[in-house]
Amino acid sequence: MSEELSPLQVLDWAPSDDLKPVGNVVLVVVDIQGGGLNNPYPEDRPGLNYMPGREVRNPKAVDLVNTFRAKQIPVIFIQEVHKPSLVDIGRELDGNEGPHCVEGERRTELHPGLDPRPEEYLIRKRRYSAFFGTELDLLLRGYRAETVILIGGMTDVCIHYTAVDAHQLDYHFRTVTDLVVGSGQELHDAALRAMKYLQRDSLVTSESVYAWLEGQSA
Repeated sequence: MSEELSPLQVLDWAPSDDLKPVGNVVLVVVDIQGGGLNNPYPEDRPGLNYMPGREVRNPKAVDLVNTFRAKQIPVIFIQEVHKPSLVDIGRELDGNEGPHCVEGERRTELHPGLDPRPEEYLIRKRRYSAFFGTELDLLLRGYRAETVILIGGMTDVCIHYTAVDAHQLDYHFRTVTDLVVGSGQELHDAALRAMKYLQRDSLVTSESVYAWLEGQSA
């Protein structure tokens, strides 16, 4: 294939220090679960290789959520949950993850400090995308949101698929690259690259979010 006909390539997916939000903003906290366990992953699947960083990201996520609350900017919490029968898990068992996020298990619970307040919304989803089969789009439209800020995990699974659906529903999305964790460094990087392909301003740092928050009145 000639160079003129080559597909567009994203060669630089370094995050920006400028948030550049459009319109109203909502923070969407995607699947920061584990119930406070040091290792929330099933012991019977030792072959799974997860990117390190949860222990750093999770308390930082709590701090960011509390800052959004202090500024009275909406936060929506997402939690993947499946019944023990797995009747609602569908094709997710076709991948490498196996049964996960089973209702009643501590590892399925939200990380401490990320429990929604009475006026906030918790969306319990059955698929990887936070939009698929949920009321997320309805709530965002209720908030008149144009920009969604994404934190949580996994970068290459639920964050990526949520970002894709946000894009296709015409939202601007901003993925906070130091507050998402993938199922591996290579997959994390590839997902960030794919998101940058969709929206050139989509990758940002937590510093950019805090800098924007400083200018917002409570």
